[in-house]
Amino acid sequence: MKNEHLGDSWSDLRKELFTPEEIAACDLKVAVINEIIKAREENGLSQRQLEKISGVKQPVIARMEKGTSTPQLETILRLLAPLGKTLKVVPIEPATASV
Repeated sequence: MKNEHLGDSWSDLRKELFTPEEIAACDLKVAVINEIIKAREENGLSQRQLEKISGVKQPVIARMEKGTSTPQLETILRLLAPLGKTLKVVPIEPATASV
C-alpha cells in the first residue's frame, strides 16, 4: 500500500512545521471538540437540537465540529453544560521521551 506510512510522515512533518506548544494546543482543541461531538451523539441529539438547549446557533456548532472555526471558551461551556459535561483544569502530564 503506497500511503501506509503517511501517519509517520505527517507526524515528522508536523514536528518540523509547528512548535511543541502549537501541537499541544491543536491536540487539545481537537480533543475538546471530539468530546462535544461524542456527548452530542451519545445523547441522541442533532446539531439543531443542541442549538435549542444550548443557545449556540447550529451553523456555529457545524463549523466547530468540522474544524473550520475555533470556538471561544464561552461557546464551549454553553455546549457542554446541557450535555452534562464541563471542563476541568488538570496538571499537564510530562511528555514521554521519543526514541
